[in-house]
Amino acid sequence: MKILVLGAGAMGGYYGGRLMQAGADVTFLVRPRRAQVLAKDGLVVRSELGDIRAAVKTVLAEHVKADYDLVLLACKTYDLDSAMAALAPALDGGGGKGAAILPLVNGLRSYQTLDARYGRERVLGGVSYIATTLDATGAVEHQGAVDRLIVGARAESAQALASAFHALAASTPGTRELSLAIDQALWNKWVMICAGALMTCLMRGTVGEITRTVDGRKLMQQAMDECAAVARLSGHALPEPVVQAMAARLLDETSTWAFDAARYRAGRAAPGG
Repeated sequence: MKILVLGAGAMGGYYGGRLMQAGADVTFLVRPRRAQVLAKDGLVVRSELGDIRAAVKTVLAEHVKADYDLVLLACKTYDLDSAMAALAPALDGGGGKGAAILPLVNGLRSYQTLDARYGRERVLGGVSYIATTLDATGAVEHQGAVDRLIVGARAESAQALASAFHALAASTPGTRELSLAIDQALWNKWVMICAGALMTCLMRGTVGEITRTVDGRKLMQQAMDECAAVARLSGHALPEPVVQAMAARLLDETSTWAFDAARYRAGRAAPGG
């Protein structure tokens, strides 16, 4: 499988590297400065699940061609328009037959945008629970040992591709799942991210700092309930195990987790889950 990975940052670099380990033909679409770093040092990933140090293939936006089976989209939502412009040769393709797309992004807006342009049958669903950052040298740092990747088709015609990608990813370290309800999986994660980001940004503290205050636990529960209500009214009510897992994380008085908006916007961290 020929895969084009948008960027070689915290998320794209990590999963691109893992796919290379699985034998995929991976190329990274990067900016000139990142291309220079990769040419000099290769891709460097530090992880409890196994380090990666390897030479990689890169391409600049002006040289992208319609030559890939799949585009792994690991950009921030606010960068989607520029990403689509850079990827246009690979996505729009000759005769309308461009690559399929696997977004590893949080939220649903990107899917709405991609569906409107390319159709659900070309846009797979992807959910990643992982914490990765890019250090000052350009190396990808994987915090902890959690790496759960869920993929799935969002249209019947894409089932074979989703299965093939899952089979490839399943040979790499971490938990790999092929979901028959990937839209629900997207909502499951998004509700937790929304509630946690809302409270930690608004209250300017970690989950533990917030829940240890007099009204913090109650406010966190209200945020979780409101976000879950949006999912339910959108036709994606959270399963009870997901509700319990979210409560265990966001009501944990010992937790040091907080959404770091500054690092996220700077492109140096992937929020994971």
